[in-house]
Amino acid sequence: MSTVEKPWSGRFTEPTDVFVEAFTASVGFDQRLYAYDIQGSIAHAQMLAHVGVLTHEESAQIVQGLREIEQDIREGRWQWSIALEDVHMNIEHRLTEKIGLVGKKLHTGRSRNDQVATDIRLYLRDAIDEIGRELRRFLEQLAQLAETEAETILPGFTHLQSAQPVTFGHHLLAWCEMLLRDQARLRECRRRVNVMPLGAAALAGTSYPIDRAYTATLLGFESVAENSLDAVSDRDFAIEFAAVSATLMMHLSRFSEELILWSSAQFQFIELSDAFCTGSSIMPQKKNPDVPELVRGKTGRVYGHLFSLLTLMKAQPLAYNKDNQEDKEPIFDVIDTVRGCLKVYADMIPAIRVNREKMRAAALAGFTTATDLADYLVRKGLAFRDAHEVVGQVVRYCVVNAYHLEALPLEVFKQFSAEIEADIYAVLTLEGSVAARNHFGGTAPQQVREAIIRLRERW
Repeated sequence: MSTVEKPWSGRFTEPTDVFVEAFTASVGFDQRLYAYDIQGSIAHAQMLAHVGVLTHEESAQIVQGLREIEQDIREGRWQWSIALEDVHMNIEHRLTEKIGLVGKKLHTGRSRNDQVATDIRLYLRDAIDEIGRELRRFLEQLAQLAETEAETILPGFTHLQSAQPVTFGHHLLAWCEMLLRDQARLRECRRRVNVMPLGAAALAGTSYPIDRAYTATLLGFESVAENSLDAVSDRDFAIEFAAVSATLMMHLSRFSEELILWSSAQFQFIELSDAFCTGSSIMPQKKNPDVPELVRGKTGRVYGHLFSLLTLMKAQPLAYNKDNQEDKEPIFDVIDTVRGCLKVYADMIPAIRVNREKMRAAALAGFTTATDLADYLVRKGLAFRDAHEVVGQVVRYCVVNAYHLEALPLEVFKQFSAEIEADIYAVLTLEGSVAARNHFGGTAPQQVREAIIRLRERW
């Protein structure tokens, strides 16, 4: 049985079972909240002095003690105790050891329920800002590569089959659009995270004359939770963050899949830097794209945490329940995973080497300008469906006779349509194809460069 006196031990006649003590403790993982717990406690103590519940001398003594504890933890002069359950009780216990009775006054007007909810929101707010900075850096690297490759042509795919020529810059800007949506969702999520639950106490508020707006200002919260029951039991913000992160990871996973394909011997569109690849223990020729593969794999990890949090909350009655101790490890791991994946991608993108010749050769194969031929016939007066049929017949002829579309002799073209003239060859060039898509959102190099200008204004 445990012999450490708990802050709540007055109600109990037996000490906590040793295994139960370890089983229910969260300090092994919630200790990473220590700086935010101290930040929240300092603001709480200052507010209590502001409203007259503590004297200013008592508040100053508490604040000084907490700052010394923070320094001890940061510099490694600290021993966490499982017997004290969590980060909050560890810090409060040490504060009382340092400054005596005054330390016991810190918890006036609050509960661990609103305390932990505040800590998590403070922590997650900073984590979202960190993730946002890495996301911005990744966007900047993609935009730079897109600008460099604004005229590079490769096949665009549907069903992973060659479809139409596009510029590599345009393709990369598609990823930027996904990341911009992720950025917007993160910002919206942060706004809902930045609501202060402190002052809700256990569930019903407190009888002390607290000033929640004052505390919120000290902690940088934009607003104060309206309902005390909801304030301590709400984990929507954590679920929303996990959902935003899952969407972001889905985008990174799709990008990973393309990088893996493009760097293969079958494509050879790009080469990843050796710094972001590994070799094989048995096959000396191998250069494995481990970074994008691992990012693709970590996507499932984040999905799992989203479902874990949804399941955690799905049947909880109001208000706080011990189940909510299980919210922290998923949140922490989502933060670590997303932040790490974005960092490695932002670092890796500038080191990608583009094989423009291979991309161009792939675009020449697969009859990617067939739609341009159909559009040419429509401009000559054919209905699109009739033009589509003619081009299908031309492509079939090219397949049987091993011709590239742009190499087919004019006399053969005329066998399929008398409307086809010598000007068709300008239409069927890769450059002519992409240049023809010169409209807002199109793949033409001019549009890519204009889109990059707008992109840099949007982030």
